[in-house]
Amino acid sequence: SVYVMTNMKSIIGISLRITNAEKYVEKRDSLSHDWSIVLQQLGFHPLLIPNTISDVSAFLDDMKVSGLILSGGDNIGDEPLRDQIEKKIIDHAVSHDIPLIGICRGMQIINSFFGGKIRRLDNSDHVNKPHEVNLSSNFSLGNNAIQVNSFHYNVIDAANLGKNLSPFAISERDNTIEGFIHNELQIFGVMWHPERYPDTNTNELLKKIFSRK
Repeated sequence: SVYVMTNMKSIIGISLRITNAEKYVEKRDSLSHDWSIVLQQLGFHPLLIPNTISDVSAFLDDMKVSGLILSGGDNIGDEPLRDQIEKKIIDHAVSHDIPLIGICRGMQIINSFFGGKIRRLDNSDHVNKPHEVNLSSNFSLGNNAIQVNSFHYNVIDAANLGKNLSPFAISERDNTIEGFIHNELQIFGVMWHPERYPDTNTNELLKKIFSRK
């Protein structure tokens, strides 16, 4: 008999970081448990996207993803394979008009994809230090400012923003861009990690992005 899934939930594909397995001479794809917990709580099915998929677009088509996440961790250039896969994920989101959010490193690779650059800090102002970001009206979460946490040394300034990307969250601390939205596509980026401290703001952010019709 054919199994028919009733009350189908939206499937959200998420990219993975590449790690070296301790005590083994092999590389592995990995993802914090936080992501699958948060996505399930919001009523989504998480779909992990291996870095070794030969045809990413066909895979995402077959899996019928309705949203995409570029996860955080590590820097662009650390693992060229991951960089290539994530660029193909962005390509798929662009060509299929699928909502996509980049988290921290994911935001940086989106910025790079659209011709932007990053600047590396020589201080730890953005490493595990809670701070406020001011939100603009072009992507409202119901507040003018929210408290976030970040874990990175890379920042995006207004002068280094990619083409057709507009800031919606600005750090109160140094005016760097902590959230952007594409002017024409359903593409977003945030520098903080919404999955690590899930709260009302996190839920509103992800629901607003992935529940769009």
